[in-house]
Amino acid sequence: MNLSERIAQQFHESIEAKQIALDQLNPFIERAGLVMADCLQREGRILACGNGGSAGDAQHFSSELLNRFVMERPGLPAIALTTDSSTLTSIANDYEFRKVFSRQIRALAHPGDVVLAISTSGGSENIIDAIEAAHERGAHVVALTGRDGGVMAMKLAESDVEIRVPVEVTARIQEVHLLVIHCLCDLIDQQLFGGMGGTT
Repeated sequence: MNLSERIAQQFHESIEAKQIALDQLNPFIERAGLVMADCLQREGRILACGNGGSAGDAQHFSSELLNRFVMERPGLPAIALTTDSSTLTSIANDYEFRKVFSRQIRALAHPGDVVLAISTSGGSENIIDAIEAAHERGAHVVALTGRDGGVMAMKLAESDVEIRVPVEVTARIQEVHLLVIHCLCDLIDQQLFGGMGGTT
């Protein structure tokens, strides 16, 4: 296989993963978007967390809400728990790495807030701890997972929403997660500001 064929293969595998996800995830994405929009409408906020590429996804999501996604509208309260290096390193140093998100959630989350917990494997210990902390604080969880959902799937409450990408390859899961994040941003905008003009 030459380089051009390898590139084409990556595109085709990504398209296939997204088609599989579309067929299965539509109702879960819709439900998650409604949960998030309701939280924001009630003046709550969304706290997002993940590791590695999923940390980038958490930051991507929060920036789309705080600034804007497509339409002109007021900024929305979202916090990426992955960005404060002093807080992350102090918690990891004084306690352990698995607590880097849960301690932030216990300090920042209020009842009715939403925690967006992202893990391609569903097995990240610090994300599992974040889910437990969210429940302690009375916050809802929207979980972006992959494969079989891992331990995360077993930690979710009935009021939580899991959006599980049903493929095995990490890169494909991450690509679908990014599309799901854009879908969530669009649903939030439409639910809260659907009547506004000024799209760009």
